[in-house]
Amino acid sequence: MNYDRLVVDPSARIARNAVVIGDVTLGADCTVLFNATLRGDCRGRIVVGERTNIQELACIHVPLDGDTVVGSGVSVGHGAILHGCVIGDGTLVGMGATVLDGARVGRRCLIGAGALVTGSADIPDGMLVVGSPAKAKRPLTDEELAGLAENAAEYVAIGRELVAQGLLAEGAAPNASC
Repeated sequence: MNYDRLVVDPSARIARNAVVIGDVTLGADCTVLFNATLRGDCRGRIVVGERTNIQELACIHVPLDGDTVVGSGVSVGHGAILHGCVIGDGTLVGMGATVLDGARVGRRCLIGAGALVTGSADIPDGMLVVGSPAKAKRPLTDEELAGLAENAAEYVAIGRELVAQGLLAEGAAPNASC
């Protein structure tokens, strides 16, 4: 296993007790909050786009020889699990939701809290996704779509404020061994 391929944009922010190890790339203005885990091993990699927030207790991992790709402007809610999936730009993954190996979630979707998105899922852009197993229920309204962007922007501001107060590190994973 290779744990020394961490690439963190200088403007990315990481909580001191978050674990970010392995083949992980964090884009500009990302925020990784307290007790989140991103582990890019098993010959796979994790790629996180710009302005994405990974909230408390979220877990992002990879399958053997597979990747997990999280787009830009994504909010990964508290306690969510992403494993071997693709999450489109501007999507919000709700608290406690799980997205499994092989699932593809489109851009600007809302994955409801506690949803289980199975590996066979291919969710189109702009959908509300709920249930276990999760199903695309309906297109999001314009108001809901605007809320997704507002949420991601708010977490960029929260991350900057936490850095200003000394609660997050900027530009490096504080626990990295590389």
